[in-house]
Amino acid sequence: MTITPLYAGLLAIWFLILSARVVGGRRSGKVNLGDGGDPKMQGLIRAHANFSEYVPMILVLMLCLELGGSTPVWLLHLIGVALLTARVLHGLALSFLSNFFVGRFWGALITFVLLLVTGLLCVWRGAMTLLIS
Repeated sequence: MTITPLYAGLLAIWFLILSARVVGGRRSGKVNLGDGGDPKMQGLIRAHANFSEYVPMILVLMLCLELGGSTPVWLLHLIGVALLTARVLHGLALSFLSNFFVGRFWGALITFVLLLVTGLLCVWRGAMTLLIS
């Protein structure tokens, strides 16, 4: 198992950056809890929260595929690169740039596709294991 940790580590660094943006926004806007009614703060919070809502599940599915041993290395790297790209695009759109709809759209779309694809691959792997045993 060497592929999933690489992307988990890179994603953890991006998550830390998104987290620091929320902390900085709270500090500069003197917002203790919630978003204080500030649209910029809402974007910072949503970029951070959205990451934490999707990335862990996709990484778990990716890890299951890697540990199963028969998923091609190129496919695992493709999933990892696509996930990192999607989350950076989405995070940039919500946390750094005010009118980057393209990043938000493609970041969300790629994330949803990855969730579906990795989910289906795991179901396939589980079904094949049941049929073979």
